Order: sequence, then C-alpha cells, then structure tokens
Amino acid sequence: MFVRDFEFDLPAELIAQTPASERGSSRLLHLSRSTGAIAHTTISALPDLLVPGDLLVVNDSRVFPARLLGRRVPSGGSVECLLIGRSRDRDLSDHVRPEADQVWEALMHPGQKLKPGARVIFDGPVVVHGEVLERHFFGRRLIRLWTGDGSPLDRAVDATGHVPLPPYIKRDDSALDRERYQTVFARERGSVAAPTAGLHFSAGLLDAIAARGIETVGLTLHVGYGTFQPVRVERLEDHTLEPERYEISPTAAAAVNRALDKGRRIVAVGTTTTRTLEAAARANNGRLAPGAAATDLFIYPGFEFRVIKGLLTNFHLPQSSLLMLVSAFAGREHVLAAYREAVAARYRFYSYGDAMLIV
Repeated sequence: MFVRDFEFDLPAELIAQTPASERGSSRLLHLSRSTGAIAHTTISALPDLLVPGDLLVVNDSRVFPARLLGRRVPSGGSVECLLIGRSRDRDLSDHVRPEADQVWEALMHPGQKLKPGARVIFDGPVVVHGEVLERHFFGRRLIRLWTGDGSPLDRAVDATGHVPLPPYIKRDDSALDRERYQTVFARERGSVAAPTAGLHFSAGLLDAIAARGIETVGLTLHVGYGTFQPVRVERLEDHTLEPERYEISPTAAAAVNRALDKGRRIVAVGTTTTRTLEAAARANNGRLAPGAAATDLFIYPGFEFRVIKGLLTNFHLPQSSLLMLVSAFAGREHVLAAYREAVAARYRFYSYGDAMLIV
C-alpha cells in the first residue's frame, strides 16, 4: 500500500487555529465502522452514543512547554528548539548538579548554523543554557541543557518554554493555550504534543459519561516525535516510528482485562491510547500487564486489533501515520469518505478541531 493512497483535499481555512469556545462544545462526526454510515452531532452527545458497560480509556500524559526560544552565543542570532525526547543513556556523571543538567533530542532552527559545540541561551525567569553535542538529519540535534543557577531544569523549562503548538497553527502561543492545549485529566508531565482527542472533554462531560454507567480509566503515553514524524517513504511497509514511552498502572491493566474477559466494548480516546493498548496487548498475549515500556508500533491497514472496539479521534493530516491508524480501524474508503463529508460540512480539522467517533 502506498502513502499517496491517504491523500485528501483540505481547504486551509478549515485548519483550526484556536480551540472551541469552550470544552465540550465541539462538533462530532459519528462513523459506523461496519457500514460507513455517517451522522452529525456534537461531543456533548457522546454519553448517549456509548452504552452502559463500555470502558473509555484516555491518555493522561501532561504536555510541558517544550518549545524554547533563545539566541546563539556569541552572535545573538535567534534560535528555536523543540525538545522531542530525553536522552537517558548519555553519561552526565561528571556533573555535580544532576537535576540541573539534561541531554535531549531536539529539533532546532536554524539548523545549518547549529553545529556540535554551538552554544545557545534561552532567557526567562530562570536562564537555560544549551550546547549542541551532535548533529543529526532533518534539523535534529542532541543538546545538553542546564540552568545557570543550578536549579532543576524541568522547573526552568516550565517557566521559560512555550506551548508546543503544531506548525499548522499559524500564530504565537498565548496564555490561553497553557490551559486549553492540555486535557482535563492530564497528570504526569512528559508530552511534547497534546493527545488531542482528549481536549474535547470537560469535567461535566466526564460526569455525564460516568452517570451513564460508562467506566473511564487512564494510561500514560508521553507523546514524542514518533506520533507526528513525517512519513518520508512511498510504501507504508517501509515506514518506522520512533519509540515512545508508556506506563500502565495496575488499576488500568485490571480494568482493561476485566472488560476483555466480559466482552465489554473498549473505546480508546485518541491514537496514542490506541497504540498503547494494542502494543501492550501484543507484548502480553492479548492481555495488559502493569508497568512501563516503550513502543514503536506502526498501525496501518491490515493490522489486527486485539483490544479496542471503538475510537474517538480528531481529523488528521493527509498521508500521516495517524490517518493510517484510523484507516486500519475503520477502513480506508470509509475514513476518506468521512473526511470528504467533514470538509463539505465545514468541520474544523487537526489539533484544535472537531472530533470523530468510530464504533
């Protein structure tokens, strides 16, 4: 199967630049997985579209402000750094301030001027210093970061960094994004992009879901470069994803396994939740085991789903691995037809856009 088979036309004005007026007010396209039938409603109708006994699984990872804006030393030229993954195998034992020094994989701009040894400074409430250690392909760098005063680097990045809005949002981040580009159930810091299907939920919607007799449980996949890396090959089978870390609590594992045992429907909120559930099940003979691991699972048409029977997701980029995952679940023709319908009905697309429920 070819990557070009997942192309569709999208007017630029349908790419959402801001979140919905309030959580829980987005539109919802309801797609039948078996027939391809489409219905139009709103996310507030979700409790009625699910059935008592369903298990809703969400990704409770928390986005941190991973976009750093600064200047090169000594030239003073501007530099941008998007932190995409902590490098945990780099030896920093010679440093006496382990909380203040970290090594990260990052996307940096301007790439041609940031060679190994280049120094940068990111000004903020706590100044963050950086040194490029290695130069990789497609603007990627290995960079060492540290704080000038020896304070914890995570705290400094949280104070200094910017919300890592996707590049198709053509504006600067704002104070509003710090709250709205975060799910209401976000818990553990670690994602460089939001698990966007979860952005539609409000506390009131979660209460309505619980009152309907639907159980909700959280697991954690820290969204990294693997989720949004471009597909740069022609054939799907040649694409590989970079690993992303996940953790499943004993409570979450038990809830999913109970649902599997009783034949209850498991509905994943988002593609990251889907990948975590299916990867964990593949590693444990169709069951979930508590613990932490990493996955590079790439789901595309032909994949056999062992866990999920429903999926709530946003509308994704053409030729993206996320669109391929959704097509694997609902069928490429059904999904592309639903996308054409969504365009005609003027749905809002991508991270701050509307939602699709597939059951």
